[in-house]
Amino acid sequence: MAFQVSPGVLVQEIDATNVIPAVSSSTGAYVGFFNWGPVDEIKTVSSGKGLVDLFGEPDSTNIAAEHFFPAHMFLDYGVDLKVVRVATTSMVNATTTSSQSLLIKNLTHYRDNYNDGSAAVGEYGARYAGAKGNSLKISSCGSAAAYANSAVTTTNGTSATLGASIEVTLGEKFVVGDIITAIGADVTRYKISAITFDSGSTGAATVTIAQENDSSQKLAADVASGASISREWEYADQFNGAPGTSTYTAGRSSAGSADELHIVVIDEDGLVSGVVGTILEKFEAVSKASDAKDEFGATNYYLNVIENTSNYIYWLDHSSTWSSAGSAASGVTFGGGTIPEFRSFTNGADGRQPTTGQKITAWDTHFGSAENTDISLMISGSPQADNGSGTAVATRAEATSFYNQLMNIAQTRKDCVVFFSPIRSDVVNSGTSGASNTKTTADTLNSSSYAVMDSNWLYIYDRYNDRYVYVPANGATAGLCARTDYTNDAWWSPAGFSRGQIFGVTKLAYNPTKSNRDELYKARINPIVTFPGQGTLLFGDKTLMSNDGSAFSRINVRRLFIVLEKAISNASKFQLFEFNDSFTRANFRAMVEPFLRQVQGRRGIYDFRVICDETNNTGAVIDSNQFVAAIFIKPARSINFITLTFVASRTGVDFEEVYGAAGIAQEGAA
Repeated sequence: MAFQVSPGVLVQEIDATNVIPAVSSSTGAYVGFFNWGPVDEIKTVSSGKGLVDLFGEPDSTNIAAEHFFPAHMFLDYGVDLKVVRVATTSMVNATTTSSQSLLIKNLTHYRDNYNDGSAAVGEYGARYAGAKGNSLKISSCGSAAAYANSAVTTTNGTSATLGASIEVTLGEKFVVGDIITAIGADVTRYKISAITFDSGSTGAATVTIAQENDSSQKLAADVASGASISREWEYADQFNGAPGTSTYTAGRSSAGSADELHIVVIDEDGLVSGVVGTILEKFEAVSKASDAKDEFGATNYYLNVIENTSNYIYWLDHSSTWSSAGSAASGVTFGGGTIPEFRSFTNGADGRQPTTGQKITAWDTHFGSAENTDISLMISGSPQADNGSGTAVATRAEATSFYNQLMNIAQTRKDCVVFFSPIRSDVVNSGTSGASNTKTTADTLNSSSYAVMDSNWLYIYDRYNDRYVYVPANGATAGLCARTDYTNDAWWSPAGFSRGQIFGVTKLAYNPTKSNRDELYKARINPIVTFPGQGTLLFGDKTLMSNDGSAFSRINVRRLFIVLEKAISNASKFQLFEFNDSFTRANFRAMVEPFLRQVQGRRGIYDFRVICDETNNTGAVIDSNQFVAAIFIKPARSINFITLTFVASRTGVDFEEVYGAAGIAQEGAA
């Protein structure tokens, strides 16, 4: 309190209105193998479409499906999934230099290593590693002459009759894709499909053409010898006019000129968009000047524009024909060549499937610390991995080692649950051995309340490749928890007929019988079962904790405590550096108890008690700069077993007599 020297009124405020805000309990995390997208970087997606847009569709291999669909299935139930694409052996970005083998993991990696042009790795690279990048093509127009030119050359020799080609002089002024018209003769627009230079010459050439909008239609009329030929850049109609001098460059005290540049990114082979020749993106009137600005004051330097806005490419170096590119605008005349340039991408590779070690490294790097990343549901996906020599295997030993390491991450964080499925060979085409195989795998796993194991693989329709595939169920079981958070709360069981419905399943790898389910449940495995006419269900809610008598052997209790611990510990941070006195302790209780009453009102707990007073905050505790609170919770328990006793009695007999005679205790049948 401030000291007052003379009489007066001092106004102070104390905020005793703190409440515990809600915390997320449904954010998923996934590390997997994809054919597209940033590598070694967390990206949040919120839908199956968002997953495809960023990480691409799976190819037609089982390996791709096993990695892709656990994430996709989670998103059918949940909202937010944090995804990391694993860096693998032989993974390479496509570039415009055929001899280049280059991995650019993500934007940060690019900025740290390649955006200054000093690496000498070509002009452009695909935004993401993978063979899909080989489908890209760049077409750029750096000058008015490259954009369009009339009377560039003339026909050579005799008149060109109906057919597919004409002979021209100055053939070097043309590139494949150019649109040409014979001035004063046939006004049909033609596209160049090939150029063959005469032997020993770079000037005269045979130009193969076809009508612009119909490649089957060739030259429609005679072109006389000496006729003028006009040409136009293939993509000229995508822009408002030829590149010239930007307002910024023209406005310098010592004016420069000819800095503008048009760039088009094309899906040349259709691997990205599904349609050959699709224009993926374009950059209009960007500048070769390093200091260029647009009308809003933002950078217009083509390197920066591509870096900041492109979804498909990185800039790596300037074209040698664009003289002075990268210079400041003042006093510089920028060369852009007289013909458009195009560069096809090549040498991109998906790489091998990740090894177990590569996946664990990615998990640990990006999700190992609760302080750095907020997640609630870890999806293990497929345990399938590269054995280090390029062969994909999933032995039980490798899978369980992988699972136990993921479990260690979850237990270290203490704010999330990890979801497992059996290995493929346990259940797919296993006949009647599915349950026993799965139990054998589960027996090799550690005990933990932070892990959940299901019993199956799901046979689903892969709409991206028009086929059916088996995929591990853990993405769906984690998704059930996320959906339960929204329909009820995290402390409700995600299993059964009300909340355990799994959608989109054609069949299971095996459908466990009642005796199978008994075997699985004893082994801490939650059966997935199809009931005729009632759907496919998650039919258990156990964690992998071996002590079945503990409350933490159930998913709902573990997730209840995660929510309580996360919410209360986050709110408790504001008590740091306050005084440990009766006011602070009362303020803490006033914050925690209403929150617990809310959870109690939503059926998460039966009862609670908060002790935070002088009994546990003794003088010794206060003198050691500590603050202690004990929070006692009686968690709500899910019903796993129902006993129905039907008793037939004689007419005229009192039911109370029958009840007692039958030996039925209040707790259930004896």
